[in-house]
Amino acid sequence: MAKPSLKNESKIAQAVRHSFTLTDNETGQSWEFPTLHGTIGPKVIDTRKLYSQTGVFTYDPGFASTASCTSDITYIDGDAGVLLHRGYAIDDLAKNTDYTDVCYLLLHGELPSPENKLEFDAEINQHTMLHEQLARFYSGFMRSAHPMAIMVGVVGALSAFYHDSTDITDPMQRMRAAHRLIAKMPTIGAYAYKYSLGQPFPQPSNKLTYSENLLRLMFSVPTTDYEINPVLARAMNQILILHADHEQNASTSTVRLAGSSAANPFACVAAGIASLWGPAHGGANEAVLNMLTEISTKDRIDKYIKKAQDPDDKFRLMGFGHRVYKNYDPRAEVLRNTCHEVLDELGIHDPTLDLAMELERIALSNDYFKEKRLYPNVDFYSGIILRALNFPTNMFTVLFAIGRTVGWIAHWKEMMESSESRIGRPRQLYTGSTKREFTSVANREHTDRKISWSWLWGGKKNGS
Repeated sequence: MAKPSLKNESKIAQAVRHSFTLTDNETGQSWEFPTLHGTIGPKVIDTRKLYSQTGVFTYDPGFASTASCTSDITYIDGDAGVLLHRGYAIDDLAKNTDYTDVCYLLLHGELPSPENKLEFDAEINQHTMLHEQLARFYSGFMRSAHPMAIMVGVVGALSAFYHDSTDITDPMQRMRAAHRLIAKMPTIGAYAYKYSLGQPFPQPSNKLTYSENLLRLMFSVPTTDYEINPVLARAMNQILILHADHEQNASTSTVRLAGSSAANPFACVAAGIASLWGPAHGGANEAVLNMLTEISTKDRIDKYIKKAQDPDDKFRLMGFGHRVYKNYDPRAEVLRNTCHEVLDELGIHDPTLDLAMELERIALSNDYFKEKRLYPNVDFYSGIILRALNFPTNMFTVLFAIGRTVGWIAHWKEMMESSESRIGRPRQLYTGSTKREFTSVANREHTDRKISWSWLWGGKKNGS
């Protein structure tokens, strides 16, 4: 791993202001632990020496009360509905700039000057094409393969093609890997889509903006000139910005954990894509459309609203509420307006989209959802927009991954430069058997329990 800078270490030293006392009620022994204060947000108890001093460690499933690192990149206040990237409010960025501007900001800490912007965009454009042999890699997948499965494989394979970007001790190679990943993700994602349709792979165009190029890669065909609709390109740009980073979520934490072992950046991002694929994370906007399909018609909305309120019913109203936000998701507020702009621009009269708008209206006026602070989140509106843009639902998470790539690589880069970086190794609360004596198979007690292995191969004895 690279020799780290001392910037994080000095920041932590300056952040220590008070202490927290832990007392063992059984023995009466007490220990003091320092509390750390970030620039904004709640104070944090520094428990790094907890186990060595006390012989105990904390239990926190899902890490909801645990800070795994320090970071300068993104700040979230879920109660107030605040999301800042390097101090800039997400709605200011989404409304006033483009995706590569935000990429530069997340990677370098400041918005680019005009000269920096031109240089950065040119650098990204230089890496948008895929190696010809990598493009042939797609033919090894079934046409029906989920595009996220293809993304995991192709992104992981990048390390086999770009050996000049895998030395994590070299700052230049780290930045080159960052640029390559940001540049190639739209091409990789679009080719997964094109492959499923049996259509030829278009080449990227360096004349277009990042979002325009993404739409062209997805929807252009050789027989027709593809015209960029500025309203749709703006919506795509906002979706990418709003998904660029979101602090220590599951996929970003996965990238950091993989990177903590000194894995190469392409492998780390492939791991992040796999984590994002889950329906509780990046697959949530796809789940919104599946839910709308289940509700089916407007006259059934009240029934499903009641099901969502029933604690004994497993039905969940997808696209409402958030693990972090207990207020209106600031990203959703931006996309709500964009959603209506896109639908108006396209003049779409899709029963599913009409159903979504009616569900939004009813939920926002429902006392239960107000009391529980279950507001529509970014997944609700992004799913509607992407359906309106004619993306199939299995491509929704791919687009999320394209937008989130810069956040993953910014966090990976930050970790590589941190003096605190250690290989991730969570502890556990063991609840299994205590030590037992081994018994040979001939001397073990008889049991009537029978195990059938036929489910492994679906009843086919050849296991195919």
